[in-house]
Amino acid sequence: MKIRSFSEEYTELLIELWTEAGLIKPWNDPYKDILRKMDEDPSMFFIGLNEKELIASCMVGYDGHRGWMYYLAVKKKHRNKGYAKQLVNYAEQVLKDQGCPKVELMVREDNTDVIDFYSIVGYNVETVKVMSKRLIPDN
Repeated sequence: MKIRSFSEEYTELLIELWTEAGLIKPWNDPYKDILRKMDEDPSMFFIGLNEKELIASCMVGYDGHRGWMYYLAVKKKHRNKGYAKQLVNYAEQVLKDQGCPKVELMVREDNTDVIDFYSIVGYNVETVKVMSKRLIPDN
């Protein structure tokens, strides 16, 4: 798999990947998420290609204090081949290169397969409660 920056020509394929991976929820518009990331920092938005087929994605951000990882996904037929780990390692290196001391992510509690994956690649469950507030309805 080759990792490269996301480009808009892959938008529909990316949304298909996120849908297959169960990452799209009714309250999150994937088109808006893509546009926001492209406006904010497209250099931290990655896709994985096998030849010309989009098979994986990862979005990261760094606010100067902590890094965050979002939308890590691998197509079902390409799972268990090390691609997710490859993308995580790549994203972590990009964050390290910016001086980021720690990366965090959020996983829904019932997504045990993903929790297991992140545990295997060195992530720990933190004893914090995530709180949120919608500033823009239905986004």
